[in-house]
Amino acid sequence: MAIAMNKMSLVQMLHAIEQGEYSAEALIHACFDHIEAREPEVKAWQYQLDRSAYLSHYRDNQSFYEASQLKGLPIGIKDIIDTKDMPTEMGSPIHKGRQPIEDASCVALIRQAGGMVLGKTVTTEFAYFKPGKTQNPADLARTPGGSSSGSAAAVADGMVPVALGSQTAASVIRPAAYCGSIGYVGSRGEYSLRGGQPLAQSLDSLGLFSRYVEDIQLLRAILLRQSASVANANFAAKKPKRILFCRGELVGETSPAMNEAMQALADKLVAQGVEVIELEAGTRLQEMVDHHGNIMAWEVCRNLVLESQQPDLLSAPLKQLIDDGLSMDRETYLSSLKAAEACCDWLWSSNSNIDAVLAPAASDIAPLGHDKTGSPHMSRPWQAMGLPVITLPGMTDDNHLPLGIQLIGKPRTDDELLQVAKWVESLLVKA
Repeated sequence: MAIAMNKMSLVQMLHAIEQGEYSAEALIHACFDHIEAREPEVKAWQYQLDRSAYLSHYRDNQSFYEASQLKGLPIGIKDIIDTKDMPTEMGSPIHKGRQPIEDASCVALIRQAGGMVLGKTVTTEFAYFKPGKTQNPADLARTPGGSSSGSAAAVADGMVPVALGSQTAASVIRPAAYCGSIGYVGSRGEYSLRGGQPLAQSLDSLGLFSRYVEDIQLLRAILLRQSASVANANFAAKKPKRILFCRGELVGETSPAMNEAMQALADKLVAQGVEVIELEAGTRLQEMVDHHGNIMAWEVCRNLVLESQQPDLLSAPLKQLIDDGLSMDRETYLSSLKAAEACCDWLWSSNSNIDAVLAPAASDIAPLGHDKTGSPHMSRPWQAMGLPVITLPGMTDDNHLPLGIQLIGKPRTDDELLQVAKWVESLLVKA
């Protein structure tokens, strides 16, 4: 069965244009057709171009787009990332109508490569916990997660092939896992954060969403301004030799369905000749959950200074986080930073010969309701250590709702992690 045009990967779309199978306009129409059908229920967009405005801009600059790498295809941008032609309101009434004067660096790079910003995707308040309006496309009665809720939902549902997000705790990995898309967070400092709302500078990372690993590899190359030859060399899949298996209980509570899915994947890896090694971490990762929280609280209250002067316009969870940071002594903060560094050193010195860590991406399927975004604890240890992480869909519970798994790599080994993820992706597709 042929894949629907709007569900094709970005790479597949580009190949189809180059081979003359579809025009860029036909693919753009397919995305807009799906948005018009599904957006009233999913509510992924905070601001978006309508079809006529998008096509008018495309046609006015058609020669540029036809010669470009991304051919004028649509991309979503999380609404904490600045765009010079669209508002960036950060999910807060404090910044209602805020219009940046220039693009964030990541947006500028995508535009230079010929990608078109279709719109701004819904974010939680300042990329923290207060939910936006988005609903989970896999089950509209459930949360899409947060904070990159709109980006995860838009990609998972087929509105756009790729989107940008950000992660400070679990803001990419958890919504991707809940909605059934791929979410990737680069090694700390791997990508420019210029033009993105800072939340906690020791934790903030740019995130990417897609439905196929190859699209993450393509966007990574664009965001790093790599030559085509270097980029293509990194697009391979690589079968891992050794995977370190981190059971959910080492971090926190996970559901029986998640535990069963993790074990099933571990068994599939073994059947493929991959050595799966049990991680023995004691309480280290559970402690890292708390250390991450300390770092986040200390830095958030020193970033959101202007916003904290308007407490009536802040949610209760965000006000509490700011208060926690203000009441914390600096030694606690410094101790948590040192603990994160020490945990990273321990993890990789003890397991230097592994290709990736396999862990749950969330504790369970997406929870029912829209008043919360779900627990972030499954991402906190890896984010505190600044590690590259990718979550893959393909596992489900008995009701066919997504159960995301994540692969974690060593610092600055993002290309190798994505190559392993591409191989595991093919295993999950066969599942």
